[in-house]
Amino acid sequence: MSELLVNVIQARDTSFNIGYKFGKHLKNNPLLTVLDSITRPEIDYNSLKSIFSNFAPHLLEEIDGLACGLEISTMKSASLFSGYDVPKTEAMGCSAIITKDYYVRNYDFSPALYDGIFSLVQSESAFATAGYNLQVLGRHDGINQEGLVIGLHFVSNNGYSKGVSPWTAIRIVLDMFSSVDDAIQMLKEIPHSACYNFSLGDNNGNIAVVEASPETVIVRLGDSSLSCVNHFQDETLINKNRLSIDGSVKRDSYLQDMSTENITHQDMFENFKDKSSPLFFTDYDNLFGTLHTLSYSFQNSRIMTTIAQSNQILDFNFEDWVKGENITAQMLKGKIDTV
Repeated sequence: MSELLVNVIQARDTSFNIGYKFGKHLKNNPLLTVLDSITRPEIDYNSLKSIFSNFAPHLLEEIDGLACGLEISTMKSASLFSGYDVPKTEAMGCSAIITKDYYVRNYDFSPALYDGIFSLVQSESAFATAGYNLQVLGRHDGINQEGLVIGLHFVSNNGYSKGVSPWTAIRIVLDMFSSVDDAIQMLKEIPHSACYNFSLGDNNGNIAVVEASPETVIVRLGDSSLSCVNHFQDETLINKNRLSIDGSVKRDSYLQDMSTENITHQDMFENFKDKSSPLFFTDYDNLFGTLHTLSYSFQNSRIMTTIAQSNQILDFNFEDWVKGENITAQMLKGKIDTV
């Protein structure tokens, strides 16, 4: 068993200065070597700039800040962190349940491709957000100050093309939109690179799953609850699924059964984080091990999150953080099973 460490970074500033702070944090960080090995040496910066200028121009400033903090070129910073035109990534799990009261999810992948950063960011140009970083600029999942929550769920690389990664799409949603409806509209417009599900909920009781491929985007709406895993359910998209979706279907069935019970936010969170749960996995060598659990209560702005197999739970009121009350935690510690 080995230790899994996640840094908690809090930043309230301009987008450029936030990027600069993250750049300084990444100096001599092994994550840079990992990102350099899985991204392209160069990307079409003009295409990236056009997309970001349309949906979230402040992220171009953050890329510049990262470049300055790391003392690299803007072009290199964009290649490393933008999430645009990223080569294919295989596997990846993730299970979520969204109700009108709360959102709970597990992120399953490999610690070798994990930023190990939970950030709380309040930019002068965007909504304040909390979430787990992916490729630094992007997010696995997160919450914004308006009570909008979103997470990604890999489906397949069927039809893979140059486009925006789902983790960058999540960052744009969190930074720029306050409702599920507005987020859906953006997810219909942005060019997707691969097949992913997005699980969403907001403070107004709206919940949805967006099934997105490079060619088509379909929306599933729910009344009281929705589950989201790693396969498409819409008939027009099921041909995009991986050959084997048995595990995903099994998790979805388990989540749907739970949704019929009157389970509290706290109890649902405990279920997801429990190593003995059908939603918790330890196959890290095959890119399918649980790394973190994230949850949010729409009723009281309560965020609860933890790293795999940890007794340490970060539990705080996000609305208080938005008002200026920093949290004291600087690092989250968990454990992963190793062969």
